[in-house]
Amino acid sequence: MIHKRFEDLIVWQKSAQLCENVFVYFTSKKCYQFKDQVSRTVLSISSNIAEGFERGSDREFIRFLIYAKGSCGEFRSQTTIGLRINYI
Repeated sequence: MIHKRFEDLIVWQKSAQLCENVFVYFTSKKCYQFKDQVSRTVLSISSNIAEGFERGSDREFIRFLIYAKGSCGEFRSQTTIGLRINYI
């Protein structure tokens, strides 16, 4: 099945939900630098998926999926550290 919109992609839907969950979780937190960095990281996941899709070529889409995967690793690192220092 070929999708016409990035919003139809399950991977984008899940990344957008993750972003929403992170933003809601950190709304009341006061660790501003940490929450800013984590928020930007998680937002870049869904943004890269969308941008790659909109580029219109498989090669570009794959490249941006790789960027999104990198942001997933960055997010995992940040959440691990956040847990260790009791921010999360």
